[in-house]
Amino acid sequence: MNEDIQFILDGTEEAMQNALTHLKKQFANIRAGKASPAMLGSVMVDYYGSLTPLAQVANVNTPDGRTISIQPWEKAMIHEIEKAIMNANLGFNPMNNGESVIINVPPLTEERRKDLVKQAKAEAEDAKVGVRNDRKNANNEIKKLEKDGLAEDLCRNAEVDVQDLTDAHIKKIDDILAVKEKEILTV
Repeated sequence: MNEDIQFILDGTEEAMQNALTHLKKQFANIRAGKASPAMLGSVMVDYYGSLTPLAQVANVNTPDGRTISIQPWEKAMIHEIEKAIMNANLGFNPMNNGESVIINVPPLTEERRKDLVKQAKAEAEDAKVGVRNDRKNANNEIKKLEKDGLAEDLCRNAEVDVQDLTDAHIKKIDDILAVKEKEILTV
């Protein structure tokens, strides 16, 4: 029966770790002032009739902290790339010089920074909810084992272990949020 508890604990830890990984991906999409190719990660370009991620039709790089340069592999795609960036509603105004698309990333206003912090807090809260749901699922599994005849003290210990995992992951989420908040608010 101890293997069952260990299996539940391992599965729960993995699910909580996935919530952290998802949070980090979401935070990568929240811009913090300096230009990054990840800002355009959600842009889908109409490539001959099928929606394709921007990174698969062009080379995206950042020559400096305020500029994103997009070098399409086919010059005919420049207008499609510009249109896709406008449609992605990221607040960018792409310009082209005939060979590449250039985006000047404007510095963030104080109001926009506060909005981004709110967005980051909402993402962190979603991650916490995910971790708490994982805790609930694990505790339900443990209760099922208890009904099937597992010793009560083993079940209580397992529930304490699940709570410890939950607390540790919630603290990690708070730490990641604090770092991202500082990054956003740094001018």
